[in-house]
Amino acid sequence: MTTPDTITIRRPDDWHVHLRDGAMLAGVLPWTARQFARAIVMPNLSPPVVTVAEGSAYRDRIVAALPQGMVFTPLMTCYLTDASDPDEIERGAAEGVFTAAKLYPAHATTNSAHGVTDVDSIRSVLERMEKVGLPLCVHGEVTDHDVDIFDREAVFIDRTLEPLVRDMPGLKVVFEHITTAEAAQFVESASDNVAATITPQHLHINRNAMLVGGIQPHNYCLPVAKREHHRLALRKAACSGSAKFFLGTDSAPHAREAKESACGCAGIFNAPYALESYLAVFEEDNALDRFEAFASENGPRFYGLPLNQGTVTLRREVNMAPEILDVNGTALVPFHAGEELAWKLAG
Repeated sequence: MTTPDTITIRRPDDWHVHLRDGAMLAGVLPWTARQFARAIVMPNLSPPVVTVAEGSAYRDRIVAALPQGMVFTPLMTCYLTDASDPDEIERGAAEGVFTAAKLYPAHATTNSAHGVTDVDSIRSVLERMEKVGLPLCVHGEVTDHDVDIFDREAVFIDRTLEPLVRDMPGLKVVFEHITTAEAAQFVESASDNVAATITPQHLHINRNAMLVGGIQPHNYCLPVAKREHHRLALRKAACSGSAKFFLGTDSAPHAREAKESACGCAGIFNAPYALESYLAVFEEDNALDRFEAFASENGPRFYGLPLNQGTVTLRREVNMAPEILDVNGTALVPFHAGEELAWKLAG
């Protein structure tokens, strides 16, 4: 099968990104804005975005940091806590500040200490979200110490997500950054109100990338990459043409020294070459004809937003990812660092 030298698609969106704040925000935002028209922005700042005022202020800071000439719309999310107020969530949706609300199980990932300890504690919030049509974005892992880290997603499906979507069938749920065959199967078999995002790293790497040849901290994220059969199941889901799966990078920048430390912060900075990374997967799996739907159509349709009118073009061209990127004086190691990519975003 002959593959083209250029691919032009409707301008895509990123349905899961961490832009951080301050100098880091100003440094990483252009990488996302040059590719994506919109992005669901994660609220796990320190302190987190829990009120309408905080969401609006964070949106203003993102817009102010956008380089002149770039067109990009941040879509804000509310960080749910045990004390979240249904009225505040509804007001944020009504005023166009919150596009979704985010469920972090407490201590599941970066800056999630304020997260939800028990889904039952936010039942009234979820009922209000179901009523007003505000989607719930879910970091789907249990945090029990007796559950192996490689099993936490599958256990979360059984204990929390399956009962939730059964009891609240009208609630729109985005199962974010899925990493397992169980998650892909759950989403595919659930109602049309359940969808999932898939990151580029979980399509490219399995857990060997973290653990073979010594600890590889720049391949460490949460949820962690799993066994090879899970990676293959995710690739099958992404490339299947199913409208239930769409692009969400979970790009999460951390300074190099924070990754290469005793902490080894969780997160992969994939924004610089996100489209090139995804496109490589679709080409390898003979699914180039399904790339535009995954990147540009499935997400907005699930969220009930209009499709973008502009386009982006990728050219077949040798594209070397640097080992290090200097972001306002902070060294970041991008996903694919030192690797040769086959595609390059034009312009």
